[in-house]
Parts: sequence; structure tokens; C-alpha cells
Amino acid sequence: MVIEKVTNVAIPVIDISGYVAGNSSRTAHISEELNAACRTPGFFQIVGHGVSSDLRTRLFSQVAQFYALPLATKLALRRGLSVNGARGYEAIGTLVMEDEYTDQKEGFMVGPELPPGRLLQGPNLWPEESDCPGFRSTIEEYSAAVRSLSLKMFRLLALSLRLDEHYFNAFVDSRDSISMCRIHRYPRTSIEAAKKSRGVGAHTDFGAMTLLLQDDIGGLEVFHRPTSTWNAVPYVKDAYIVNIGDMMEQWTNGRYMSTLHRVISPVSSKDRYSVVFFNEGLLDQVIECIPTCIEPGEAPLHEAVTVEAHLRKRYGNSYRENDGK
Repeated sequence: MVIEKVTNVAIPVIDISGYVAGNSSRTAHISEELNAACRTPGFFQIVGHGVSSDLRTRLFSQVAQFYALPLATKLALRRGLSVNGARGYEAIGTLVMEDEYTDQKEGFMVGPELPPGRLLQGPNLWPEESDCPGFRSTIEEYSAAVRSLSLKMFRLLALSLRLDEHYFNAFVDSRDSISMCRIHRYPRTSIEAAKKSRGVGAHTDFGAMTLLLQDDIGGLEVFHRPTSTWNAVPYVKDAYIVNIGDMMEQWTNGRYMSTLHRVISPVSSKDRYSVVFFNEGLLDQVIECIPTCIEPGEAPLHEAVTVEAHLRKRYGNSYRENDGK
């Protein structure tokens, strides 16, 4: 894969405030913008989303506080100790997204508080309040806010596909819908070390749609297929980065693009922090070609698959067995 970078591949910035405010004429325009962005490059940024600046500021403060904890305290919350094996702390080196590189980041993942059950379902692991005051309440407040934003984005996505606005409601907003919120710390590094490492190796996302909140350090890059180049995603104040995942590419019969992306280890005087919200959906949902995404006589590009089967394969390919122990 080439590593040349160019700067002329635009990552669209879409103002969704018209939809949030219930403006029908603006909503029609926004859905057209989304349609174009989801086809290529499969990445875009949104502003006017309604998630408050105060909450986002408090969130990043709590994220930094958590990662300043002693390693032993964080390892007591490691992912391998969770009931379902899918919540908690991930040490540096737990994930391998690109064969040549071990991911140079720490992670902490939470999801809906559900009784232990199927894949990705179960309780979260939390630090003691005395170790990290306000962490749990802030993460839970933020998760609720970004889940609400996610529902809005799926409704806009439905409109962009000429579907009923509520087409994806059950997928994204049922009691058993799986959504995962993951917080990351990317340790600062030197120029030489950055050449030999990745914050996150090149990959596409497992689920349907991802919402990323990042700080101003930068490092996210997307791969542009037509030019075979990596392109930096610029920091836009107050914006969320949104990208299409593998499930949605399959659901739309390739109309919408799940784009390869990576994070370069930060060459900076500060660590990089980000918070990612993944929409994995309902485990029994069958992902098969949406009716508006296939022409008469055209065959689906993919065989139908359940969300659970898809996720089991992808998660199994991405985690090391040692789970950072």
C-alpha cells in the first residue's frame, strides 16, 4: 500500500442544525449532502449537532484523569475481566489492525448496561469513584447524548437513501441495540518512532456508522481509493467526524463506502485523546441489500449475514489473545 499523502481530497463538513431544528427544506438539502459524502469518501464531519461544548469539555477532562491513573488500577479493569469480554480497559498492544504494527494506544470501552447475555451484552467495568471522581457519571451522560445524536444521524441516513425516516430506528434505538463508546489515549512520540508505529493500524470499522470526537492534536488519516493516497482529516472545532462502517456498505450494496483509515502516532508535546461511538445494532438483524440500493436485474454484491455473525468474525480477527495481561 502506498504511503504518499496529498492534500486535495476534501472531507466534507455538513451543518445538520436545520434537521435538528425541524426545517424540512434544509433537511432535504442535508440528506443530499450526506448521500454524496457517504458515496465518497465515506468520511465527513458534522457541525450544528447539539451536543454541548460544556459536556465535551468535561468529557475530555475526565478522559485525561482516567488515563493518569496508575497502570495497576487500570489493569484491574481490563477487558478480559468483563463478563462478556467486551468492556473495560485495553492496554497498549492489545489490538492489531495492521499486520506490521501493534496499535500504540490505550482504550476503555463501555456500552449499554444490560444483564449478561449475548455478544457485547453485559455490565460495564468502572473505576472506583474515589480513584476517578465524576468519571462514570460524565461518561454515562455523554453516552446518552451521543446515542441521541446517533439516532438523528441514522434518520438522516435513511432519508439520504430515499427510505422512510425511521427505517433504522429498531436497529439503532431498541433496548437490545448494541452501541459501544470507546475512549482512547495515544501517547506522544518522536518523529523517528512515529515512522515505525501506528496509533491505530489501517482498518475499516466493523459496524454501521461511527461518530468520533477528537481533540486538536490530529493524526487521523483516510485512504482515498481513486488516488491510492492517505489524507489527513483536519481538525474542525466543535465537529464530529462520521464514517460509514462495513455493515452499512454491505447493507447499501456498495453504494455507501466503508473507508480504510488509520491514526498516526502523535508527534506532539501532548498525548492525543479521542472518544468514539460505534453503532453495532441488533444482533439478530439480517444485513441484506436495502431495496433502494439495487436496480432491476442487478444482483446483491454480498450474501446476507446477521449482525452477530459479522461482529464475531471481525472482533476475533482484531484482538490479541493476551488482552494486555
